[in-house]
Amino acid sequence: MLLAAVFPLWPQEAARNQTRTGDPLSFLGMGLAELIGSLGPPEAVYALRGNEDWQDDVVFVYNEGDFYIFRDRVWQVAVKSVYGLALGDPKAAALMVLPAVGEGLQDRGDYALLVLPGGSWQRMLRVNFSGGRVSAIFIYRSDF
Repeated sequence: MLLAAVFPLWPQEAARNQTRTGDPLSFLGMGLAELIGSLGPPEAVYALRGNEDWQDDVVFVYNEGDFYIFRDRVWQVAVKSVYGLALGDPKAAALMVLPAVGEGLQDRGDYALLVLPGGSWQRMLRVNFSGGRVSAIFIYRSDF
């Protein structure tokens, strides 16, 4: 009887760890219950005020990144690294890596935008620069 109660915990934990190390794109559009089911409770939660009232977000903070919630879905993820690019990397290196990741690289000085392929809706990668280095990396649904 004890083994029957313990065994189901291992496959669930393995599935949770697989999601944790998965592609950050897989989180876009994810509902709150699914996010919490995949990553557990957030380490922190805060509200982020946008320029307009409708731009307000709730942000769930995890080790994997910051998950921006609109209504009940993840629309944006801020990550520390993705696609061989990491916070602190030189801008020149980022601009060399980005064309291999997606389409239509736009270097706008303080940030770069890139359309990510695939998906049911357009997904974007935004890389912010400060002092010639990568200061933030965002993956988001552009339809939100």
